[in-house]
Amino acid sequence: MLRQHRSTQRKLPQGRADEDRLVADMIELARQYGRYGYRRIAALLRDAGWQVNDKRVERLWRREGLKVPMKQPKKGRLWLNDGSCVRLRPEYRDHVWSYDFVHCRTDDGKAFRTLNILDEHSRECLMIRVKRRLNSTDVINALSDLFMLRGVPAFIRSDNGPEFIAQAVRDWIAAVGAKTACIEPGSPWENGYCESFNARFSDELLDGEIFYSLRAAQIVIETWRKHYNTKRPHSALGYRPPAPESLIPMDQRPVMH
Repeated sequence: MLRQHRSTQRKLPQGRADEDRLVADMIELARQYGRYGYRRIAALLRDAGWQVNDKRVERLWRREGLKVPMKQPKKGRLWLNDGSCVRLRPEYRDHVWSYDFVHCRTDDGKAFRTLNILDEHSRECLMIRVKRRLNSTDVINALSDLFMLRGVPAFIRSDNGPEFIAQAVRDWIAAVGAKTACIEPGSPWENGYCESFNARFSDELLDGEIFYSLRAAQIVIETWRKHYNTKRPHSALGYRPPAPESLIPMDQRPVMH
């Protein structure tokens, strides 16, 4: 009757009934975790109970104009596709631990250091020790605390920093039954797990926080470490966290008498 071809008549998409709530939750997560892309946000939404796939989240992500700020392009090095080192690859939990230092400053300009210790197989951050100064004695003390909680790993990987290659540290590690696996000098890519973690640690926390005191830094960093282990989706683990919290249903909990 109107002499218009059928192809010119389109029904405007209405969207699903729950789309507004989904977008609100997605934007809130993007605001809270500004360095996460849509895949990690989708994993967090599913953990929160949403039945949603990556494609739907990507469509809404683009529609809302969300994006992660551009970073430097990654360069290929001598590690494998999964980030593992060529010479010694972790095969099971507590097989290979790695550790490294990261430097930062409080708001008054004073420097502090963090000692980051990882399990390379599970990708769990075992400890982040925060102090103004960290030396070989602090390395031994941190490892002692972890050994009492988790046992002794087969290998401990590090770079060639003086705190790690100190004879006291080497002798102590050998005495407890572990082996050291120092990387080649000037080859940080051989410590790929720790370098990757340090990059995430700086990008997602240190670069966006102002620490007014050392104590504040210790509290905020420990809170982030727990979130990293129990909540943050890890792409190498199928977007699951390294050490998710276990929830026991109320009807299965033991009754105390």
